[in-house]
Amino acid sequence: MELSAGIQASLAGRYASALFDLASDAGTVSSVESDVDKLDAALRESGELRALIRNPEIKRSQIANVMAGLADHLELSALSKNFLGVLANNRRVADLPGMIRAFAAIAAAQRGEVQAEVASAHPLSDTQLGELEGRLRAREGRTVKLKSRVDPDLLGGLVVTIGSKRIDSSIRTRLNSLAQAMKSA
Repeated sequence: MELSAGIQASLAGRYASALFDLASDAGTVSSVESDVDKLDAALRESGELRALIRNPEIKRSQIANVMAGLADHLELSALSKNFLGVLANNRRVADLPGMIRAFAAIAAAQRGEVQAEVASAHPLSDTQLGELEGRLRAREGRTVKLKSRVDPDLLGGLVVTIGSKRIDSSIRTRLNSLAQAMKSA
């Protein structure tokens, strides 16, 4: 498996890589990937959960109980539940968002996919997302898995991030560039 040195070098990447290896050995990569998606959604939806995992004053036993309860509530696999327990015992739960991103990148690389995030000022339709995915697939030469999010600050246009590459066609950036050009003129 080809991984970027950045993923392997980071703490979150090492944990994600270990989880991927265990899931691969057990033949449960797709199940764990589904679990990781559920955890990602839970963290995005709950500000309380995000605050809790970052709180250094929470005792190991308390965070372990919270993680076990979360795993049960989300109906996570045994491997994912054990992984959350290890994170709680090692006081690494605060790094969970980075581990989720790293795991998704590792799983996508294993399938020959590349992940891309598209930010737009307004929600994109399924047709627009399909067209964008097709153009990115042609540009990258491999399957592109798109995640979209809305960022009203962009005013219009898109910002697409593929790995370390960024394609910024947002109106906000164009206005900032115009303002800089006018200042230097």
